[in-house]
Amino acid sequence: MEAGRTDSQFVMFSLVHLSVLSFIVIIVILLFMQRKRLRECVHRLNMAERYFALSLLAMDISYHIWLISTGRWGLDDSLPLELCSISLFVSIVLLLTGNRHLIDFVIFAGIGGALQAMATPVLDMNFPHFRFFHFFYTHAGIIVTGLYFVWVKGYEPTFKGVMKTMLIINAIVPFILAVNWLFDGNYMFLRMKPHNGSLLDFLGPYPWYILSLEAVAFIIFSVIWLVLRRRGSKAVL
Repeated sequence: MEAGRTDSQFVMFSLVHLSVLSFIVIIVILLFMQRKRLRECVHRLNMAERYFALSLLAMDISYHIWLISTGRWGLDDSLPLELCSISLFVSIVLLLTGNRHLIDFVIFAGIGGALQAMATPVLDMNFPHFRFFHFFYTHAGIIVTGLYFVWVKGYEPTFKGVMKTMLIINAIVPFILAVNWLFDGNYMFLRMKPHNGSLLDFLGPYPWYILSLEAVAFIIFSVIWLVLRRRGSKAVL
C-alpha cells in the first residue's frame, strides 16, 4: 500500500470506477430501448418524476448533513455553485414542475458536465462510502433526467438551446468569481485545476484553460445537440 493511501480512497479508472460507469451505461441503454413503451404512458409518469426529484433532493441534503456532521462543510467549497450542483438543482426543479425553459440547461450543461465529472471524478471516498453513492447517483440522475425529457417526453434540442446555455453559464461566471474571491474558493475550477487530475490538464495553464474550457464546452454541447436532435419531436411534451 502506498504511503498516505487508504482502502477508502477513490482510484480513477479502477475496477469500481469502471463498474459503476458500466452500470450507468446500462441504465441509459435501457431507457433508450424502453422509450416508446414509456412514451405511451408518459402522462402517468408524473408521480415517478416527482419521486425521482425528491430522491435526488434527499440525497443532496443528506450529503450536506454529512459534510456538517464531519466538520467538512465550508463556504469555500460546499456551496452548490459547481456546474453539476447547479445542474442538479435545475434537474430537480424541472422534474417537479416540467418547466420546458429549464430543459436545454439540463441537456447541455447538465449532461455535458456530468459526463466529464464521472469520467474524471473529484472524489476522495470509494465504494461503499455514502459520498461515493451520492456522487454517482446525483450525476447519473442529471444525465437520466435530460435523456428522459428527450427520449420519453419528446423534447428536441436545438442549436439555439446550445447558445442559450452558453450565455447562461457565462452570465453565472462573474458571480462565481466573486464568491471565489470572497471565500477563497475554487468553484467551477476558476482559480485552479483539481489536484487529482481532470480533463482540464489538457487545456493549458491557468488562466488560459478557462478560455479553452469555453471552446470545449461549446464543442461538447454541439455534439450532444447533434446526437439527440432527431430523437424527439417538438410537438410532444
